[in-house]
Amino acid sequence: MSDEEIKKLKSRCQELAKELGSFTLLSQGSVMPQPPTAWRWTRKVLGKTVSRGLSAEQAALMKQAISNQRKMDAIIDEMRALTQKLIFALPRKSQSCTTAKHPKTSLS
Repeated sequence: MSDEEIKKLKSRCQELAKELGSFTLLSQGSVMPQPPTAWRWTRKVLGKTVSRGLSAEQAALMKQAISNQRKMDAIIDEMRALTQKLIFALPRKSQSCTTAKHPKTSLS
């Protein structure tokens, strides 16, 4: 990998890190309308589905928090992939790892 490519990857990582700081509301789950005028937030807690009723105002905020969480997850996934590319682009300075040999003990 060229120095220019490495520079671009590092720059992209820095841009993504700045984006992470822009999220103030975060949540997982989903928001569904609950007729006639209510909303329901559903998520998993310890492997079980849990729901809670919401007002229209709470539902709007929760939808934004869920959207932010998904954007943040995508940013983290991209940063993880870029980090791995950067690390594996570094030259290998050591020989491959060898495991220490341990004498086998007899079973008798």
